[in-house]
Amino acid sequence: MPARGSPPFSPNGRLALKAASGSAPRSASRTSGSARLAELVRASSSVVALTGAGISVPSGIPDFRTPGSGLWEKVDPMEVAHIDAFRRDPIRFWGFYSERFATLGEKQPNAAHRALAALQGAGMLDAVITQNVDMLHRKAGTQELVEVHGSIAGCSCLACGTGVAAERARALMAADAEGVPRCEACGAPLKPDVVLFGELLPEAALRRAEQLCVGAELLLCIGSSLEVYPVAALPELTLRSGGVVAIVTQGATPLDELASVRLHGDVVHELQALLSALALPPA
Repeated sequence: MPARGSPPFSPNGRLALKAASGSAPRSASRTSGSARLAELVRASSSVVALTGAGISVPSGIPDFRTPGSGLWEKVDPMEVAHIDAFRRDPIRFWGFYSERFATLGEKQPNAAHRALAALQGAGMLDAVITQNVDMLHRKAGTQELVEVHGSIAGCSCLACGTGVAAERARALMAADAEGVPRCEACGAPLKPDVVLFGELLPEAALRRAEQLCVGAELLLCIGSSLEVYPVAALPELTLRSGGVVAIVTQGATPLDELASVRLHGDVVHELQALLSALALPPA
């Protein structure tokens, strides 16, 4: 097994690895089923979960790419969710983002979020790395959580650095004639504390995610298309370090052929089945 060490990290905050390919050094045999996944969890001294938008769909939050319902089916993300779009036209940006910012705060975790919290509580899961900004893992009780794309917990001013909680940002948005929450210190538009397209991920969060994936004997990829970089390269860190990857999501991913377990069902059903296979109560 290759020695585990510090992952590659470039000065600009982006992963040094390229897209995953068949050249990865470890290609485990593919099986399926919650029983096989439970075996891997029991046999692994370090288990980490990496979650994407699919885990929050049962909570009423649409994902980004599902045909007919995905968020990017309706709008071009480069026009409304890019940092340049925010800087160029904050009114248009908040015209798109205001509803999402308001409604995400009302959503509640589902049984898939609770299942991961239960696994962590049982000592079978070290940490959760999430691409989601909805805070549902927090609400479910996850303790070791890395939010690599930020969260909707608040907003910040890019001009002077002032930050406000989400509740205050919503009040400022409602009070503004153009629907833009503005900094109370300098009047500049506030930006949600999420990573937009064109922005670097927070360095500390990405470093922690890399460390967890390098040290993981099993990485559970749940509800993620594994297409958005640099997070999509994290599973390859686990593979290159001698660990294995299990994928639980309904759509195809670029790493399907390298997964030791590939489950295609609903995330709630699959994770509740995993709890049952591990003799843990339903979450």
